[in-house]
Amino acid sequence: MLWKNHPRAIRILLATNGVILLAGYMLGPIQAIFVEKIGGDIFDASLASSIFALVAGILTLISGKFADKIKENELILVLGHLVVATGFFGYIFVSNVWQLFLVQVLVGTGEAIYYPVYDAIYSKHLRRHKEGVEWGAWEAMDYFANAIGAIVGGVLATILGFKVLFAIMSFMTFLAGLYIWRLDRKVL
Repeated sequence: MLWKNHPRAIRILLATNGVILLAGYMLGPIQAIFVEKIGGDIFDASLASSIFALVAGILTLISGKFADKIKENELILVLGHLVVATGFFGYIFVSNVWQLFLVQVLVGTGEAIYYPVYDAIYSKHLRRHKEGVEWGAWEAMDYFANAIGAIVGGVLATILGFKVLFAIMSFMTFLAGLYIWRLDRKVL
């Protein structure tokens, strides 16, 4: 019921971003276990997260400068999704912490590419005097993706292993990007 109250563009953005967040959250709580499996320790797990955040933070400042200048933001959004999907796929081939650090740089770069543009597109479609409700919908979606992703990721990694988990994460993110790419440009 609450879902239908939002404009179509907001619903599409929530759904596609929800998919990529869900994919990322499937690894989040179990990343340290993966790091241990490739020969790392607790410090390596924290360093990997730090590398991702630093790269994403620095590059977000740079890409944010371009978000308002780009005519077809949707294509930049798709590019960001594809870079993140490639990073998620890259986890399959990680066998040591240095390779993990490189993949973290790639995922951080992808997020830095798409988040400023995503926020710009999302903000463009906010209804006047409904901004709190619509940003609240994004925040709730983020928490729900986190809750579901944590459980699903743990189950998938336990039953099918990390490589299958990474393939699923990559596929989900790729599909979200593909969906946006195939949309009529007038929708977003």
